[in-house]
Order: sequence, then structure tokens, then C-alpha cells
Amino acid sequence: MEKVDPVAINKFTERIIGCCIEVHRELGPGLLESVYEECLGIALAQAGLQFERQREIPVHFRGQQLQQTFRFDLFVENLVVVEIKAVDSIKPVHKAQVITYLKLVPAPIGLLCNFNSHQMVSGIHRLIHPVLAPTFSAK
Repeated sequence: MEKVDPVAINKFTERIIGCCIEVHRELGPGLLESVYEECLGIALAQAGLQFERQREIPVHFRGQQLQQTFRFDLFVENLVVVEIKAVDSIKPVHKAQVITYLKLVPAPIGLLCNFNSHQMVSGIHRLIHPVLAPTFSAK
């Protein structure tokens, strides 16, 4: 993985979190993940952030690429994996899923965003690639 600037990435994550909060304020909790994903895409585009939706990740095992691939919801500025949930509570498996995506991409940081929260800020979990964890201060 290339060297990354934690300050620059923190600024990107703050902008993404701001977009999540805007979407949540307008829609509230209770909708499908796919709705939040599409709306967050609109908010990110309006904020001038580049992103891909449903980014496909190839998986390799013992030197061979599997036919099965994974998809995560959004990849912002080729740096931040955004995984959207609309669940009662975030479980350890959800965080593990994002960490695995960070390793497979590879990407330095991920945001796990649960839109089924009373306040969006309490539904956001910032996850750092394990190799880079010492260089970041988690929020």
C-alpha cells in the first residue's frame, strides 16, 4: 500500500460523514440500504467527491483468483471504502467485513454507516486498515 497522508484522508472522511448526515436528516431511518446508497451517491456528487458504486473486489486464494467476488457500496476518491447498513445495531461481523474490504482493495480507511440510527453520528464507525492503524488517530 502506498504511503498516505492521514490529515488529507481525515478531511475526506469528514466530508463523507457530512454527506451521510445530510441524507439521514432528509430521509431519517427505516429505509432500505439501497435507497441510502443511491441518495448518498447524489450527495457525494453534489459535494464534488469522486466515487464508484458497487465496487467489485476480486478474491485470490493460494495464487488463484476465485470466480466469486465481493462488492462494497461506495469507494470514494480511491481512498475510502463506505459500507452502508440499515440494521438495528452494528455487530462485530459488520466491522470485520469492512476491515476485510480494506485489505482486499487495499484502502487505508473505511466508514461503516448505519442509517437505522436515531442520530447519524452515532451510526458511523471509522475503521482503519490494520497496517496503517498506528499512523491514524481513530475518531
